[in-house]
Amino acid sequence: MPAPHRIDRLTAADYPDTVKGLAGLLVDAVDDNASVGFLAPFDQDAAVAWWQSRAPAVADGTLAVWVCRDTDGTTGGNGIVGTVGLAFTGNPNGRHRAEVVKLIVHREARGRGIARALLATAEAAATAAGITLLLLDTRTGSTAERVYAADGWTRYGVVPDYAGDPDGSLAHCSFFYKQLAAPTAPAGG
Repeated sequence: MPAPHRIDRLTAADYPDTVKGLAGLLVDAVDDNASVGFLAPFDQDAAVAWWQSRAPAVADGTLAVWVCRDTDGTTGGNGIVGTVGLAFTGNPNGRHRAEVVKLIVHREARGRGIARALLATAEAAATAAGITLLLLDTRTGSTAERVYAADGWTRYGVVPDYAGDPDGSLAHCSFFYKQLAAPTAPAGG
C-alpha cells in the first residue's frame, strides 16, 4: 500500500507549476486564522503573487521549498496539502544557520503526521547542507508551538504582540532554535 502522502523538494524548473497549489494552501491557512504573515481578507490572487515573488530565491538557492502531496485522495487527491521552507542567510557569518519558514498543513490534512514529516525533511536537508543551527518562530500557545517543543526544539524567548493574526489582533510569538549534528565525513575520506 503506498504512503498517503509524498514530500518533494521543488526545483526552480517545477516551482512555477506548484504556485497555484501553494497559494491555495496559504489561503486556507489565513482563512483558518493561522499567523503566517498575512491579514484577512486574503485571496488566491494575492497568494499567487506572494509565492511567485519567491521564485528568484528558489532559483538562486537561498530558499528551499518542499511540498507534501496527497496520494490517497483523502484531501482531494494529489493536491498540495503541506509545505515547508528553509531560508538560508546570505551573510558570511551566518552560513551555518537557516530559518524554517512557512510550515503549513491544510486543515483537512492535519493530524496525519504531515507537519512532523515536513519538519524532519527540512532538518535532514539542512544537516546535509552543513547547517548546524535552525531557527523559527510561531504564535505562542499554538499547536505548532507544541509540535516544535515535542520535536526537540528549544524555545528561547517570547515577544509580546510580535505579529498580527489574520483578524488583525496582535499575538505573542515564541522563538525557537534547534542545534543539528554536523554532517559526518564519509569513511575513508
